[in-house]
Amino acid sequence: MRKLLPFLLFVFSINLFAQNISSSKWSDLFSYNNVLAIREDNGKLIAATENGIFFYTPATGEIKKLSKANGLHEVKISAFDYNPVTKIGLVGYKNGSMDVITPEGITYVVDIPIATGYMGDKKINHISITDNKAVISVGYGVSIFRLDSKEFGDSAFFINGGIYEASKEAVIKDNFVYAVTATGLKRHEMNVTFPIYTTWDTVAGGNLTQIAQENVIAYSNANQVFFGTGSTFTTLPQSFSTVQDIVITSQNMVVADVSKVYVFDLTGNAVNSYAVEEAVNTGYYSNSKIYAGTKFSGIKNENGEVLKPDGPYSNTSYKIDIVGQQIVLSSGGRDAYNAPIYRNLGYYHFDGIKWNYPEYFKGFQGPLNVLDAVINPVKTNEIFFVNYTFVDNNMGIYRMNDNEFVKNYEKVGMFFNRFGGLTFDDNNQLFVSSAKNDALIGFYLYNSSIDAFSLVNVVSGTSVQKPFANSGILYIPAPRTNGGLLIYDYKNTPALLSDDRFKIIKKVNNLPSDQVVSATIDKNDDLWIGTQGGLRILQNPSAAIDEDNPQAESIIIEENGTGEELFRDSHILQIEVDQGNQKWISIDDGGVFYLSSNGEKTLNQFTKANSPLPTNSVTDIKVDSKTGKVYFVTLDGVVVYQGDVLEVIENFGDVLVYPNPVVYSQYKGNVRIRGLAAKTNIRITDAAGNLVHQSVARGGSYEWNLANNRGVRVASGIYFVLMTNEDGTDTATAKIAVVN
Repeated sequence: MRKLLPFLLFVFSINLFAQNISSSKWSDLFSYNNVLAIREDNGKLIAATENGIFFYTPATGEIKKLSKANGLHEVKISAFDYNPVTKIGLVGYKNGSMDVITPEGITYVVDIPIATGYMGDKKINHISITDNKAVISVGYGVSIFRLDSKEFGDSAFFINGGIYEASKEAVIKDNFVYAVTATGLKRHEMNVTFPIYTTWDTVAGGNLTQIAQENVIAYSNANQVFFGTGSTFTTLPQSFSTVQDIVITSQNMVVADVSKVYVFDLTGNAVNSYAVEEAVNTGYYSNSKIYAGTKFSGIKNENGEVLKPDGPYSNTSYKIDIVGQQIVLSSGGRDAYNAPIYRNLGYYHFDGIKWNYPEYFKGFQGPLNVLDAVINPVKTNEIFFVNYTFVDNNMGIYRMNDNEFVKNYEKVGMFFNRFGGLTFDDNNQLFVSSAKNDALIGFYLYNSSIDAFSLVNVVSGTSVQKPFANSGILYIPAPRTNGGLLIYDYKNTPALLSDDRFKIIKKVNNLPSDQVVSATIDKNDDLWIGTQGGLRILQNPSAAIDEDNPQAESIIIEENGTGEELFRDSHILQIEVDQGNQKWISIDDGGVFYLSSNGEKTLNQFTKANSPLPTNSVTDIKVDSKTGKVYFVTLDGVVVYQGDVLEVIENFGDVLVYPNPVVYSQYKGNVRIRGLAAKTNIRITDAAGNLVHQSVARGGSYEWNLANNRGVRVASGIYFVLMTNEDGTDTATAKIAVVN
């Protein structure tokens, strides 16, 4: 069979931003539920959420999103404002940085002035734009930012008796800055004495929380809103439970209460209200319609319609499971792989069409810490999860059907019943790793015929991680002191224990640490073991069970002319193998490394600084062999990278060459070819048929650095790629255009 790849005009998207950390290869699975602010531009609503911004056009229903995957430079948004006249928006983050969004692109700003000696939170509390200036509220006062030059002007550090006072929010009106603090409403003209806090006036006392301005200024404490010109103020007649936000448009004041949005005119008369019946952060009023910015449902209009990009219920994520088109994300955690971290979140389930969050979790009684969740591969409406807690009747293994609660198993035992995770083997047998009964680790086995679990205690240990199974062997990492890696051969008959055998691999077996966090089997049947102190490989783990003292091996790489151990003293969080036998390895606070099959070459490294990763600690990685997508799971959200390696077979798949054409002024990297056979012989010729490069590719993909056989970059022109599989029964061809 012959395949001819058409001449592709495929070009990488080039960002015009300060950091080129996003491209068309990235996408996000962020939650857009928690709406922090709503603004408007020519009939289009702009909503800032925890990890991104989305744009909603009421006239058409169109929704678009902007995140770190396609332009922003950070996650954890804490403040936002937008000027529809200048088309400039400012995004403030919890780490103290900002993005300046203009029609020309997005600029990352990190040089926010910090008061000398200030050691507090750098979070940007609030941003308010007036004309070409913005006032930035922070934990030590306010700073003025000039939008035209993208530079900071004067700052005022609120130091009262040697103690810094935070500006919760601030606005600019008539060349004055008004700031609300825990001790009152402060005001100062933007003049030469602006930076001197002792020259600021206190307009009103009290613990104030919100402020906004357009044609009037309105500020609030917890229960009352005051509005006026800046010198005199009137109290709104409405009393509130707890004011969440105030937004002022050209004609109205919008006040968001705990679960209700009120609209007043600029003289204080009530215009409308909307009982949202859930927690709200903010509100907006446009074309006589109220929009509520909620904590858990995106934007809601008065008809109760939910307006937002589809995504998980929350960004907090820990582990992922993928079956076909379905995805389930767990949200739990442990402190030092021991004490539960109660985030009171369940799992988030993508059913192939939309994201779901079971109502069961919203009303869950007791502590909730879903450490892992898996989809039954042969009954995909069934999900099992573990609730890792030390509280009887809340802990246990749970079964859900169609995201409805069915049963809780093994729910008692206090802190002596600890569930690390779940896995289905190739025969659809469900295992749950456990640490139970006087510090013994092992597993629970599910018997679907009687709908019950049975416990197999194996060896001493105090904590376990998510297990995995391969060829009738169960692997259970144990991440705490006196841990190791349990290799348990159940011979594909887990209910029959008499012929089982096992081995616990520890430091005496040349592991760098007994604290094993992750492990996986690669395409060569080698066992890759990640510990809190580094990485090891154990060959033929099945045979190692019968050895007295099997020894794992380290990977030695050349570093500055000397041999160095790969990932020495590093805390390995996760190891994943793709279809080409390349390895994806995440390091605690070190990002993700993409390694060659033997680990000796780093093919790529992704960090928070050079990619859309929300954080450098990636707690789970999953490669979808059908699509080549690589899912990176973090506690701050999930991002997806379109990898080059798809499911590899003996013949060719859909061969793709990119970028194509290769224009040197736009792209200086290697040309990638994917969709290759498991072993591919590659010959590249020029238009005259002269051989310029040849190689053998394994693993379904190949990269050409555009060098000829003499190591010199080829000239501009058309080049032909001629490919055959290992036995010559399948071929493919492609063209590459090179423009130097």
